[in-house]
Amino acid sequence: MDLALLYSGGKDSTLSALLLDTFYDVTLVTAHFDVTNDWEHARRAAETLGYDFQTVELDHEVARSAVERMHADGYPRNGIQQVHEHALESVAELDVTAIADGTRRDDRVPTVSRAQAQSLEDRHDVDYLAPLSGFGRRAVDRLVEQRLDVETGPSAEVPKADYEGELRVLLADEFGQQAVDEVFPDHHQTYVHGLRD
Repeated sequence: MDLALLYSGGKDSTLSALLLDTFYDVTLVTAHFDVTNDWEHARRAAETLGYDFQTVELDHEVARSAVERMHADGYPRNGIQQVHEHALESVAELDVTAIADGTRRDDRVPTVSRAQAQSLEDRHDVDYLAPLSGFGRRAVDRLVEQRLDVETGPSAEVPKADYEGELRVLLADEFGQQAVDEVFPDHHQTYVHGLRD
């Protein structure tokens, strides 16, 4: 069975791939707006891990709307949620049996409600899986420590292919760098360099 997993190159989406590949033919899929080449970070991680990889280009109107919302809100949560929902819809249109993401039990954003998952499944005739939905951050960190070679650091410095990098660029273009500093709190990201020996 073919499965498309939304992939950023970080620990959560990588751990999700490892958990699912016993049952599915996993392709790692990075959704992007073609604003930067950040998706290349995910491609390199996927190649290192031995997974098939592809990209899906998202609707630029969704990016514009998300950036405006983040600026109005003063925080990124609703804008990132909007983009994630659009990315899931886009990946669900691929010719696959199932789609998945790396959302965890304790994620504040993005999240997928039961109703959203069922709607995706019904409208696109796919299974939606969130293999980490029962895992908290500590459990994920323990599993990752055993299996993955991971770089961790400030979000602005760690290579990654999630939505944040492109949204930061678009926010700066539209509202200035100060808006980026005001909207995005300091936080850490991860990037997977491969499996531990």
